Amino acid sequence: MSFASLSLHSDLLVVLESLNYQTPTPIQLEAIPEVLAGHDVLAGAQTGTGKTAAFALPIIHRYLTQYAQNDKKVIRTLVLTPTRELAQQVHQSFVKYSEGLGFSSVVAYGGASINPQIDALNKGCDVLVATPGRLLELAIKELIDLSAIETLVLDEADRMLDMGFINDINRILKRLPESRQTLFFSATFNDEVFALSKTILKTPKLIEVAERNATAAKIEQLFYEVDTKRKAAMLAYLIGSKNWQQVLIFPRTKQAVDELVKEIAKDGIKAAGVHGDKSQGARDRGLEEFKSGKVRALVATDVAARGLDIKELQTVVNFELPYSAEDYIHRIGRTGRAGQEGIAVSLISHKEKYLFEEVKKLTGEAFMMQWFPGFEPDFMAQEEEERGK
Repeated sequence: MSFASLSLHSDLLVVLESLNYQTPTPIQLEAIPEVLAGHDVLAGAQTGTGKTAAFALPIIHRYLTQYAQNDKKVIRTLVLTPTRELAQQVHQSFVKYSEGLGFSSVVAYGGASINPQIDALNKGCDVLVATPGRLLELAIKELIDLSAIETLVLDEADRMLDMGFINDINRILKRLPESRQTLFFSATFNDEVFALSKTILKTPKLIEVAERNATAAKIEQLFYEVDTKRKAAMLAYLIGSKNWQQVLIFPRTKQAVDELVKEIAKDGIKAAGVHGDKSQGARDRGLEEFKSGKVRALVATDVAARGLDIKELQTVVNFELPYSAEDYIHRIGRTGRAGQEGIAVSLISHKEKYLFEEVKKLTGEAFMMQWFPGFEPDFMAQEEEERGK
């Protein structure tokens, strides 16, 4: 099966060929025809399987087939994402897929100056990719016109609900035309996503190309029990002994990110930290240094779990398991992308074992905990820790 078999515009097929996109992924094969047909869609697929192209390609196709390139630019498509990083990634995908086709995309997100975003919008665009907060700011100030929206995309809808965006989403929906196509794309489904989908999707097509909430098949997942105080030392040892040249590391808190960057630096490992308190410029620099190899490790909170698209990233480490098992899936989904192999290592303290059980319950996998030689847990210390509660 080829992209040509999906009846995409010939000019778009030329761009895809130049990008060496030859065979659609399963989510693209199932979703693109439904989007082209104008149906509402509720689609789930593992991260790294091409969800963005599954909605971006038919949207660009629609522009090429329905509108003249000299038509006035109005926002016909709105894509909402939970994080700045994901907004940037989706915007860059639209730019890449539509190069030379006259299609224009603008990205708007908080934590950065609003003026350049306003300037870009004033020049006109076909698709706006935005985070909910910044979009509402633009709408309340009457700096954008949403009256021509034909397609609304909620990318990573579950994450937006986890981050408390439900009120913002409802306020945005009131500003959009009732007659529109609405697309939900996410790596995980939960009850909240289904409840929201029932309120704003009209007879949607449900697309699931893998077992719900499954992890990518080519990611090797390893779980090590280790005392909290020895985690940093074990992490540094693994990076050095395994010769990991590029590793993405997830603690749970902003403070833990900053502390871990300093701690592993003592072992000669250059690292950059990314979390919500850092400016957008600092976050962009950290990510660019990581991608270019200037730093070996990127330490990030879950704000970066969605939207980080790093080519051929092989290793992800859960320095601390997330409180939400769904976030585990998204974290490790930063590796093993586009069918490649990857490794996900989780360092689990005695107090985190219940979170490990939640991961097993969600994924349906019978994962086994291991001990790493030289970093075996100290059960006497655990007992003292329990007594000290």
